[in-house]
Amino acid sequence: MAKNEVLGLLVMAYGTPRSAEEILPYYTHIRRGRPPSQEQLDDLTRRYQAIGGVSPLAAITERQAYGLAEILNVDGGRKVRPYIGLKHTSPFIEDAVKAMNHDGIEEAVGIVLAPHYSTMSIGSYQKTALTASASLGGPKLWLIDSWHMHPLFLQVLANRVAEGLQKFSSNAEVTTIFSAHSLPEKILQIGDPYPDQLKESGEAVARMLQLKHYTFAWQSAGQTGEPWLGPDILDKLRELAKAGCRNVLSCSQGFVADHLEVLYDIDIEAKQLAAQLGIRLERTHQMNDDREFLKALAAVVRERENKGDETA
Repeated sequence: MAKNEVLGLLVMAYGTPRSAEEILPYYTHIRRGRPPSQEQLDDLTRRYQAIGGVSPLAAITERQAYGLAEILNVDGGRKVRPYIGLKHTSPFIEDAVKAMNHDGIEEAVGIVLAPHYSTMSIGSYQKTALTASASLGGPKLWLIDSWHMHPLFLQVLANRVAEGLQKFSSNAEVTTIFSAHSLPEKILQIGDPYPDQLKESGEAVARMLQLKHYTFAWQSAGQTGEPWLGPDILDKLRELAKAGCRNVLSCSQGFVADHLEVLYDIDIEAKQLAAQLGIRLERTHQMNDDREFLKALAAVVRERENKGDETA
């Protein structure tokens, strides 16, 4: 294929309901077709209501995808055409691959809007995309496993942490908690890189900023009856309070947009607990469609394109 032809840009993300009416089908899809109980549905609906009714994630994902494409289309490289594929709501990943095939896209780079790789997260997105592509006979997909250690991303993340620390007085002793979405503990049995990658990027930022006090935690674990990675951020706050910590900066580095796991789990649930424990809790701003963040993603995409059929 001639290099001047359009490159597909498959931007994959988790997805979110866009209205109250979409909460039930969304939750059912997450549960692999099993509808939630009324109690579970009511609890999730209550959380959305607490942040304004629906999550801003759908709109943010669109801005991220089209903003990324805009940067790539003026960087002097191959022109791209963006396609959004979501895991749990429309347009699904399969829909995006089908649209690329219909449009005659022969090669595409696929990126998931999450920095750290896990077989249960990024791996599942990739499997869905590859299966759809194989069934349709194209396009050829060049997939990005992770970008948590890309220098441009780390710089943006470090800037977010530095900005967050400025919310405290200059002589305050602040502990930064680097967190990401918890996953079932069973991933440890297969040597999944997810926990190590969380520490790699957090420690890289800590070195860049010479942080003296930082730690790691997990958040937003599912209620599946099986053990999930811990400690949970709420338990971490209790641990820090017992140790005399009074200032905490939350950096949900595993998330790149404002959504339920940040706007509710951190801004409401964690902050309420922190207040009860006598801790001042602030958090870093999410990446959203910040241009410097999108420039980092653009560099990741170009690097994967240049590798072509080489192993990512």
